[in-house]
Amino acid sequence: MSVLRRAGVAEAWSALLASKQRSSLALIGIVIGVASVSSMISVGTIVREEAVRQFKELGTEIFDVRLRAVDRARKAQAQATVEQANGLVELASVAASAPYADSSAEVVLEGRGTAPARVVGTTHVMPFLLRLRMAEGRFITRLDAGRYFCVIGADIARDLLEAAPQAELLGASVRIGEFVHTVVGVLAPVPVGRRPFDPNRMVAIPIADVPRVIPKGRLRDIVARMAPEMGHARVEREVGAYFKRVAPHLTARVSSAEELIESMHRQMQLYTLLLGTVGGISLLVGGIGVMNVMLVAVSERKVEIGLRRALGARRRDVQFQFLFEAVILSFAGGVLGVLLAVAATWGICRWSGWLFTLSADGTLLGVAVSAGSGVFFGFYPAYQAARLDPVAALHGR
Repeated sequence: MSVLRRAGVAEAWSALLASKQRSSLALIGIVIGVASVSSMISVGTIVREEAVRQFKELGTEIFDVRLRAVDRARKAQAQATVEQANGLVELASVAASAPYADSSAEVVLEGRGTAPARVVGTTHVMPFLLRLRMAEGRFITRLDAGRYFCVIGADIARDLLEAAPQAELLGASVRIGEFVHTVVGVLAPVPVGRRPFDPNRMVAIPIADVPRVIPKGRLRDIVARMAPEMGHARVEREVGAYFKRVAPHLTARVSSAEELIESMHRQMQLYTLLLGTVGGISLLVGGIGVMNVMLVAVSERKVEIGLRRALGARRRDVQFQFLFEAVILSFAGGVLGVLLAVAATWGICRWSGWLFTLSADGTLLGVAVSAGSGVFFGFYPAYQAARLDPVAALHGR
């Protein structure tokens, strides 16, 4: 670096320190702008990861199969058999499957307590697939067909006990529609997640009892688990080919966590981009503030510029000095803005109960954009300073 450049750097520092109030105002604008960009990108990234984390709680290997009629005219009659649904486990890509049929109903406990419920006819494999735990008793088995046994969810149990506090649920008789069932199990509460229905409001019955208990119920849905190291594409291909072979009147639509997570990533990236764009507007305003401050500085320091030019400074040396001042302001504002963004992001995560992670993209982008805005918005004032006529500048014109 030449002697004049080193002198320009020293003069830049001195000029910024000499006008603390003006420099502070410009700094605040950059700090707010960078903090907005960095915090919004960081929060957007954290929200995306939190959503994906919650979505993965059931495991990315779980997928749903929805069966629909190929011929719309026969839509009402279209359904699979239990044997066809259970036959999915013969595929190399499927480790386990549980067909189900469901319908809404009122559950009545001993003529007193009532609760709205989702009656689900399914098999003993369902708890394994949906990771359900028992609070009391057991889940339904193959041997329960025709015996009118049922398992109730945690919310159903709570509602019934509120209406009948002295009742014992395990072994109690409940009426579901026109049929009386015996409760053989109560499910433990489960968090809301990616499940085809809410287990907390479920009443599970053997799938063989569906034609009697749920007259309008149709076996059109299956929950299944992928075999290890199998992807969504292979599962979709094999399941589609299977139903085309065993039930050509049906078409299978496969939805897996893997597919939905990819879609969620794309949507959340757009969301993060939108947040970054909104924050970028604040940074733009802060950059314009830096440019205004530097234009005022050029106007006030015309004599200094003329004196430097008279002593041999070249136009590019003068331009470098003012450009360096703008970069110092923007870079310092960027660092402070990133620190503020980290603190704000931590506070949001603490308040929301999310896992706080520092976004490297948001941090580096905040500092890089702030330095870049210093060059961009400082170039015009620096160019104006370099173009001043030395004689006119010495006279303050």
